Amino acid sequence: MYIDYHTHHARCGHAIGELEEYVKRGIEMGLDQIGLSDHMPLIHVNPEEYYSEVAMPMEELPRYVEECLALKERYKDQIDVRVGLEGDYIEGYEQQIEKIIQAYPWDYVIGSVHFLGEWDITDYRQTHGWEGKDPLQVYRQYYDAVQKAAESGLYDIMGHLDVIKRFGFGPGVEHAEEVIAIEKAALAAVSRSGKAMELNASGLSKPCEEMFPSRRMLEEAIKLGIPLTLGSDAHQPQKLGEHLDTARSLLSELGVEQVATFQNRIRKMVLLKE
Repeated sequence: MYIDYHTHHARCGHAIGELEEYVKRGIEMGLDQIGLSDHMPLIHVNPEEYYSEVAMPMEELPRYVEECLALKERYKDQIDVRVGLEGDYIEGYEQQIEKIIQAYPWDYVIGSVHFLGEWDITDYRQTHGWEGKDPLQVYRQYYDAVQKAAESGLYDIMGHLDVIKRFGFGPGVEHAEEVIAIEKAALAAVSRSGKAMELNASGLSKPCEEMFPSRRMLEEAIKLGIPLTLGSDAHQPQKLGEHLDTARSLLSELGVEQVATFQNRIRKMVLLKE
């Protein structure tokens, strides 16, 4: 199955292209399924006082869903459109997140940790947040949040699990054993949750120059039997599917024969298309 389950569009403010452009591009590429999965609106910071262009305004959320559903119907004979959301995990805001998730007919929800408090560790404008911090402690805090996200039961797919490495900041090699241990603890939490995890190919274009998660974590996930799906995390239509050939090849190399797809939040495993 040729799929891309992680995409963003103009509503979030830091991507370009309309939803329909992504769908048309998916048809051109021969995708079997395209997942539309833009960012959940901010709920724990004041959007007017925070950094601009982080996520869609709350009033746009119903319009986003309506447009996704309309495109799903319009192009049903050409491509299978799946309606998704990338829902931030914010500790202490689980009820608000659940309310958003339950309000709409999602096919799937990606659970991602972008924020540690009010610090978005994935925003290039906020890399100064590392200044004066112990990188190992940041990693501990991040992976603790990942575990809690998995344990919350709110999500269907855990997103870019080791995105904390995106900008190349992290503990030194002397802490490698502990980093591996906390990565494994996070993966164990995903395994216990029974949820899927994405292989997010976008890391190959980031300073870390490595997919999310790393091959090391991916191999551990496979050992644990965690179902896997695929996403390019495209932020413009021409980036749809970027590096997914590499991702599929890696999965095949590691013996993965099936990937997870979702409809009405029900997971179905399908054959990985070579």
